[in-house]
Amino acid sequence: MTPTLVWFRRDLRLSDHPALAAAVARGGPVIPVFLHDEGVESLGAAPRFRMGLSLDSLARDLARAGSALILRRGAALPALRALIDQTGAGAVHWTRDHDPAARPRDMALKAALTADGIVARSFPGQMLFDPRAVTTGQGGFYRVYTPFWRAVAGRDPGPTLPAPGRIPPPASWPASDRLESWAMDAPMRRGAAIVAARQQVGESAARARLDRFVAGPVAQYRERRDFPAEAATSGLSENLAWGEISARQVWHAGQRARELGAAGAEHFLKELVWREFAWHLAHHTPHITTANWRPAWDDFPWSCTITPAVTAWMRGRTGVPLVDAGMRQMYVTGTMHNRVRMIAASYLTKHLMTHWKIGLDWFACCLTDWDPAANAMGWQWVAGSGPDAAPYFRIFNPVAQAQTFDAGGAYVRAWIAEGQARPPSSALEYFEAIPRSWAMTPDAAYPSRPVVALADGRARALAAWAAQAPTKVPQGNS
Repeated sequence: MTPTLVWFRRDLRLSDHPALAAAVARGGPVIPVFLHDEGVESLGAAPRFRMGLSLDSLARDLARAGSALILRRGAALPALRALIDQTGAGAVHWTRDHDPAARPRDMALKAALTADGIVARSFPGQMLFDPRAVTTGQGGFYRVYTPFWRAVAGRDPGPTLPAPGRIPPPASWPASDRLESWAMDAPMRRGAAIVAARQQVGESAARARLDRFVAGPVAQYRERRDFPAEAATSGLSENLAWGEISARQVWHAGQRARELGAAGAEHFLKELVWREFAWHLAHHTPHITTANWRPAWDDFPWSCTITPAVTAWMRGRTGVPLVDAGMRQMYVTGTMHNRVRMIAASYLTKHLMTHWKIGLDWFACCLTDWDPAANAMGWQWVAGSGPDAAPYFRIFNPVAQAQTFDAGGAYVRAWIAEGQARPPSSALEYFEAIPRSWAMTPDAAYPSRPVVALADGRARALAAWAAQAPTKVPQGNS
């Protein structure tokens, strides 16, 4: 048999990898490949850095299976054609990417390779279910989460696949770039070492993280997941983002926990399906990642300017402690607690009346768990322009949220050093990670008042909403 190229992308694992399993089953040598293509070039600093860590881990896992990871730089089609010429490969396998930017590229690539006489096959693996297979009674796609959950809750995504015991190598390996030469950590500058220490990278780490979660915290997940100072969530977002673990593996673990009586397991599964719903919408309404999901919001008077107040939001200096703590956590760890993400996003889009795209782009630079579909849907859900079935203009009150979910202030103290006689290392690391040009120090005074007062910002947001949709009565202050 001729060799098979397995093109890795956001599926950086060996187990439950249908494209890899099919390549091994085909017979003949298998050549794993990763391309630093236009998609990688478009990644922000933190996602690109985190992908580099995952690639290093994948290369080591492949070596233990008797294989190697071939790295090439350039556009996908010419890079794959060059490898086909150099190896005599007769097939190329990959996992389907439902990113709106990737889908047309992949369709054109499959057509071109097929015309070349190459067996080009794409496989499921990014999602639990193919988005084309989950349809409403009328045959359309779902626009609201709750009925989507009901539609998939009883479905079986199929069994997981074991990792190959040995991956058959070619007689000789094609040339490969060195991962270090790509300098994927360079845009992080001095923050790279700080953030790297907080990552749990690779397939083994992801499986261990899942095992720990279902063995304990999942039981109280529903009640405790919104308390940011507690280790009550799975933390799997970074591993799912890079495919170090499959959604199917997580689903089955959650189902086993539910069957064993873990009270919070079903709610955990619902959160996994929330991610699935985001990709469902990205497939059927690809504009969700770049424009208002609801076109009626196109004329909403958001500011698209990075004002001093927006800069303060980016740097964790708004004077609203819970918002600032979340922004600083992101800069140190590459992630942010989900409840705090919503609060920080609400403050930017409502109190500061700033377009959600500015926040989304900042998160795209700073998050190591960057997921184009989940993050776009999350931002639009908070902003009001997305798939939110709630009948009111939701505005999170950061003070009320802190009183409910961080009453003792443990989360804020963990990330804001100013004003503490002995701030913890987590709060101090922020000042080691940020650019020196920000000229911030832990002994400086914390802002004495918010850049925009909560009451004033809320009133302004509600007035804008009333002018936009005068027939609707805004209410709610979460």
